[in-house]
Amino acid sequence: MKKMGGKLAFSFLTGAAILAGLYLFWARPFYKNWGATSSEIQSALPGDTFIPRGALVTTRALDIMAPPEKIWPWLIQLGHGRGGFYTYTWLERIFATDMVNAEVIQPELQLLKAGDPIAWRQSDSKATWTKVVLLDKPRTLVLEGGYTFQLNPLGPNHTRLLVRYVWDQGGLSYHLLFEPAHFVMESGMMLGLKRRAERPPSPPSTKSNNEKIPATGPLIGRSAPSKITGGKP
Repeated sequence: MKKMGGKLAFSFLTGAAILAGLYLFWARPFYKNWGATSSEIQSALPGDTFIPRGALVTTRALDIMAPPEKIWPWLIQLGHGRGGFYTYTWLERIFATDMVNAEVIQPELQLLKAGDPIAWRQSDSKATWTKVVLLDKPRTLVLEGGYTFQLNPLGPNHTRLLVRYVWDQGGLSYHLLFEPAHFVMESGMMLGLKRRAERPPSPPSTKSNNEKIPATGPLIGRSAPSKITGGKP
């Protein structure tokens, strides 16, 4: 019996060690700096001056085949009650964020400035709000704590999106729960931003102007044409 218990304990510890190794050396490095090169991870960004000492930082990156000027209007719409966060609806429902993600650029949301509040979700609690601390159109958006969105042009229609997220609290729950969930939500947001910015503009209306009823005055006392053919009654 003791021998069997020892084997089970050994198997459990071995499995735990393998899972811990996979997490530390494969899973976490993958999602912590998803898409970013080593130079991008180490690069200085304008929001770095706002990062608290000892905070946990992730840097993620993505190519967008559009110029910064086309991405910027989508970026500054971010926020609950604004343009949403463009991420996965199913995940937003899990966290009960009651989010509506915009599919069009809204002119009234293009006036964002430093000091303006941005809500993460629907709530009256100040813990669910942040504020803009720095804007440099059309390159940089920095939120409170150093959360930075950086648009680096690489060509006429090629931009590198860098997102540096900051969290000032660690602990087991952060590493095992919050960080993986946040990766899914943030990468979804980046992909949603990419999809909207790369989307071709809607074609102009091709509705024919030929199908018109001649303006010959009101049809009082006369019967209306029952069929329109070739633009004539």
